Amino acid sequence: FSPIKRLAMLEPLVDVVDRDQVTTTTGKLLSIDLRTVTPADLAFTAAWRVRATRRDFCHALIAWFDCSFTMLHKPVSFSTSPYSKYTHWKQTVFYLDEVLPVEKDDIISGTLTCAPNAGNARDLDVTLEVDFQGRQSQVHFKQDFR
Repeated sequence: FSPIKRLAMLEPLVDVVDRDQVTTTTGKLLSIDLRTVTPADLAFTAAWRVRATRRDFCHALIAWFDCSFTMLHKPVSFSTSPYSKYTHWKQTVFYLDEVLPVEKDDIISGTLTCAPNAGNARDLDVTLEVDFQGRQSQVHFKQDFR
């Protein structure tokens, strides 16, 4: 069981996340201008911080993107957020090695490091560093995703 679980936890899951399952506020990791972005800009480390909105258990962190094409005659934008209409891009779920028992207003923070995979340029290597100083528990850990 545990060798399979470890392999499953190593790969993020692309799936639809129900908005009612989100237990925290949201935050922006990165803003990219498609007119000026370079490949080097896509390898980054970004700090993040979210606040629990209710008493619950946080099993994962999720990522999505919002996109705006503003330089058109008729600007177009959309979001792949769980709070928006479904798109085929869905959301990316990063299941955590440790479940975080959160109380309303507890803070979860950390960094996300993202870089192209050395063996396959279409894959990304992601490292999450999580710092949780909650009322019920305190943890700090680093977790790699491939």
